[in-house]
Amino acid sequence: MADFTIHTIETAPDASKPMLETSLKNNGRIPGLHGTMAEAPALMAAYNFAHQQFMETSLTNEEKTVVWQTVNVEQNCHYCVPAHTGIAKMMKIDDAITNALRDETPLPTAKLEALRDFTLLMVRNRGFVDDADTQAFLDAGFDQRNILEIILGVSQKVMTNYTNHFARTPVDKVFETFAWEKKQANLATE
Repeated sequence: MADFTIHTIETAPDASKPMLETSLKNNGRIPGLHGTMAEAPALMAAYNFAHQQFMETSLTNEEKTVVWQTVNVEQNCHYCVPAHTGIAKMMKIDDAITNALRDETPLPTAKLEALRDFTLLMVRNRGFVDDADTQAFLDAGFDQRNILEIILGVSQKVMTNYTNHFARTPVDKVFETFAWEKKQANLATE
């Protein structure tokens, strides 16, 4: 296994230094994910751009959280589930939504459940979602734009989840209280 470096501003490649400086300014610290991604400036830049664009989608903060955490949980990301739990708290997302996503239990509304179901189908089937499932998603109150926005959110999470799988990025201290492991019953069904 490769031993990945979690860069600081001083140790990062030159092209990553400004991005890490922005991360420090925005977060008051450099998240481990950012320090890890800094090794590949193009990845870090792509991730930052994808994140900024996903934040500007028409999805509500609750819906963005559903997309992020659905992908994080499905891909068993030990780093991103706790991080997005903390982020959800900062975004004032109801704990009932966060807990349902983390525990893979029913969400509080049918619309959010439809979003999770559709996101899971997109991830599990690599973008091949049949017409009936797509129509069920649209019937739940979403539109074609939302389908494309979910593709963006999934893309962002692939960058982070895969990075963390390879690097085994330690959970940031500020999110340690939200540590998470996929339930064994759910691992057995994969």
